[in-house]
Amino acid sequence: MLMDVRNLHIPSIEGLQLFESIDMMIRQNYHHLHPSSASTWSKISGEPVQFQLPLNAPAFGAAVEGVSGSGKTQAIRRCLGRYPQQVIKHQSFFRMTNGLQQVVWLSLDVPASGKATDLAAALMTAWRKVTGSARFDKTLSGDWRNGMQMLEEWRQVASTHFLGLLHLDEIQNFFKLSTLDRRKRRKVGEEPPELSIVEDQCIKWILTLMNTWQIPLLVSGTPDGISALTKRLSNAERIVTSGYHAFKHFIDVEDPFFRHQFLQRLGVYQYVARPIPISDELAVVIMEKTAGVQRLIIALWVAAHRVAFERKEDDLRLDDFRVAADTYLAPVGAAVDALRSQDPKRMGRYEDLVTRDHSFWGQFWGPVKSD
Repeated sequence: MLMDVRNLHIPSIEGLQLFESIDMMIRQNYHHLHPSSASTWSKISGEPVQFQLPLNAPAFGAAVEGVSGSGKTQAIRRCLGRYPQQVIKHQSFFRMTNGLQQVVWLSLDVPASGKATDLAAALMTAWRKVTGSARFDKTLSGDWRNGMQMLEEWRQVASTHFLGLLHLDEIQNFFKLSTLDRRKRRKVGEEPPELSIVEDQCIKWILTLMNTWQIPLLVSGTPDGISALTKRLSNAERIVTSGYHAFKHFIDVEDPFFRHQFLQRLGVYQYVARPIPISDELAVVIMEKTAGVQRLIIALWVAAHRVAFERKEDDLRLDDFRVAADTYLAPVGAAVDALRSQDPKRMGRYEDLVTRDHSFWGQFWGPVKSD
């Protein structure tokens, strides 16, 4: 039951606006993508001579930005989950003998390698999982050599099934950090070294996906990833033509949403006989130990309970949160301090320390002693 708190999601104003952006992209794009139009089928078949987009058919794109743990991915999943069906099965469909599986949306993470072959394989695997189709099995079991060819194969199938929206999370994986030596040589006050691209063809492909093939694109990632993406696109405004949404971590204990909504709702999830009051003092400790990052707040809440469970008193105390932060959350302590400082140079270390240490959550669930 304790782990139920990990599913806690309280929609914010930004989250509601995000749903509006997603819904607008899907519905408006389908308005321009009519199955009875000859240009629609020319586009699907990839006939550049015959295929011309209607003059009033825009490219739909939106971006979601936020530090790791700010709730952006959960918000997107909740928005997409509001649609009653991810796949709509049409028993009969224009020009389709056996009907059609219409895929309303597809969501996946950009692979850690940032390479075209791995991206194509991830797209094909996600497609198979959602539709149950074996269409890509032969390609996936073969030798992955030509990433762009694989991407085009996936694109044509996605277009044929009238994909309504593609969501690419962890967009920063298309880029890599500058060398350690260069980062060490950075002088005080200098901007952090710009991320370098892994494979330029991936970035060109996602732009073509929107502009040419009329598949709406939602990208999400960390601030450095979104910044690097938009800086490298000649038509960067196309990425945010349908919306830009910044998910912020809580900055201050006086934040009304944090103090009177998020924390109050979180307080319901107490699994002890004598629960702790949701006081200003508790709010201060939570903010101090998590920098207001939603994922870390949830992690601290769970960890504090585990510390409390080691006693026989069946209560939850303020010190349980302090002990939990110094033990369970110790690996991200430096990152939390950096984020709380609001110093751009120190904040640049936050993503390095949190997202690139893949062992953290493994350590988090290990045993803890409060003595």
